[in-house]
Amino acid sequence: MAILQLEDGTTYTQLSDILRELAPLNVQINCWQMGSDPKLSALLVQDILSDAEKEYVLKSLDIYFQEFATTAGYQKRDLIVLHPSVPNLDTMLSKFDRAHTHADPEVRYIIAGEGIFGFVRPDASQIELTVQPDDYINVPSGIEHWFYLTSLRQIKAVRYFTTTEGWVPEYTDTEIRLRPASVDLCSQSI
Repeated sequence: MAILQLEDGTTYTQLSDILRELAPLNVQINCWQMGSDPKLSALLVQDILSDAEKEYVLKSLDIYFQEFATTAGYQKRDLIVLHPSVPNLDTMLSKFDRAHTHADPEVRYIIAGEGIFGFVRPDASQIELTVQPDDYINVPSGIEHWFYLTSLRQIKAVRYFTTTEGWVPEYTDTEIRLRPASVDLCSQSI
């Protein structure tokens, strides 16, 4: 279940409240169920997945990709698997932890772990959305945002692309004011 934090410290966990706060950005968030496939469940708790295991996960969830391909022309999907032992993890993440936009929408389905999307709203205020398993997020093209992992430093997400090039960040000079120094958002009671 997603958690939204406003710049003033207000926190929302109800989907209706989160949708209301995201409405000015046209960011979509929803909850998609993964089903009860025992093999899929077992793969989602593993840190490392082989290419064949990644393909199994993707095929298990392809109902969503097929819908995107049919209704919105999506061309590609992949599975990103990040955990603390991924080589050069910090370097990889540094491409997205600064404020940026994309020419294409950024669409992810979180299937394990968690991460944080930050956004600059039209009034220049900032918000951060913690996404967790079963959360689907669609960040429209041109929306100023950033992404980083929580202190768990683990996430598995299906990423959906409208082009074969993927998302290319176009950096802005916006200072991110929200990011906590080292707060474990998962252990906070909400």
